Amino acid sequence: MSPYVSLAPGLLELRGSSDGAGGVHPMGASAGALVVLGGGCPRVGGCNETRMLEKLPLCGKAFADMMHKVDVWKWCNLSEFIVYYETFTNCTEVETNVVGCYWPNPLAQGFISGVHRQFFANCTVDRTHWEDPPDEVLIPLIAVPVLLTVAMAGLVVWRSKRPDQLL
Repeated sequence: MSPYVSLAPGLLELRGSSDGAGGVHPMGASAGALVVLGGGCPRVGGCNETRMLEKLPLCGKAFADMMHKVDVWKWCNLSEFIVYYETFTNCTEVETNVVGCYWPNPLAQGFISGVHRQFFANCTVDRTHWEDPPDEVLIPLIAVPVLLTVAMAGLVVWRSKRPDQLL
């Protein structure tokens, strides 16, 4: 019998400890699940993509259920749901590895992108549109350093031809 009991996809709880109290596995959900499952490496038999695509929606549903506990206007504030997102990420990794696939892979990334579109489509950051300054400003900003460089180079050449005189 496994010492862990599944609370939700990607989240394990220790059945009991020496003091009789349970606790969340100290290695985290992903590591704990991989220990129970016998390792985190994909199996030799290959990736069962069909099975992976059946299992990943379970992670998405658990994440959606958790996200609905957060006010919609807080969905763009990562600190409000980072624990839920970590659980979702761990779940997708575990479920992908269980069916013998590597994580991340294009199918899992596509699924995760779909979840992002569902919850975070309105979280785009307004980016500043940079433009060149008007020519009246740009030309002096370019010309002055160029002319100063030429003048200083000329001064060095001129001065190097007259080493015996002081300035």
